[in-house]
Amino acid sequence: MPCRACLSEALQLLSEITKQVAPAGYSVDYQGQSRQLIQEGSALAMTFSFAVIVVFLVLAAQYESLRDPLIILTTVPLAMFGAIVPMFLWLVSMNIYSQVGLITLIGLVSKHGILIVEFANEIQKNEDLSPRAAVIKAASIRLRPILMTSFSTIIGIMPLVIASGAGAASRQSIGITIVSGFAIGTLFTLFVLPVIYTFFAGDHRPGLADDDEPLQASQLV
Repeated sequence: MPCRACLSEALQLLSEITKQVAPAGYSVDYQGQSRQLIQEGSALAMTFSFAVIVVFLVLAAQYESLRDPLIILTTVPLAMFGAIVPMFLWLVSMNIYSQVGLITLIGLVSKHGILIVEFANEIQKNEDLSPRAAVIKAASIRLRPILMTSFSTIIGIMPLVIASGAGAASRQSIGITIVSGFAIGTLFTLFVLPVIYTFFAGDHRPGLADDDEPLQASQLV
């Protein structure tokens, strides 16, 4: 199975040569993996963008804020990086099944951000702690639930990774993409998300506004 990068470079070179030598009026069509690569490339970008926007809007409505959803969605590129690693190692190709795995990762890995951010906001309100102290405490308390849900999800998807027989390639594409992205995304989230929260989260302590400025007496009335 040719790697996606090699096939993309070959198609680009073929397109340039065709423009130079083909007479006017000729059109070019593709078949097989070449056709799949060209058609799915643009479809993936649109579907992925739509999925991220939908998740962002749902979180914005839930938190009534634009800042917290952005912090939560920083987990998405971390998971995408983990999912792309096996593709660079040629363990799985970019196909419709691995694309389904990428879209699934958006919802799965966002859960980790929700657990930490939601709990850190509550700690700020209830214990009057700064964002830095609150997210450190929230990450330490939520570490066990995050690891438990991560292990249970990965173990539940492992049958797809080790699948054999007819249709095994499609199941392995989904399984490897989700397992790799979820595992690496979880590991990075535990370290990266608290840092992002420390610098960009609003101050939810009683008596302080989101811009960290003390409320005036007239605002408290």
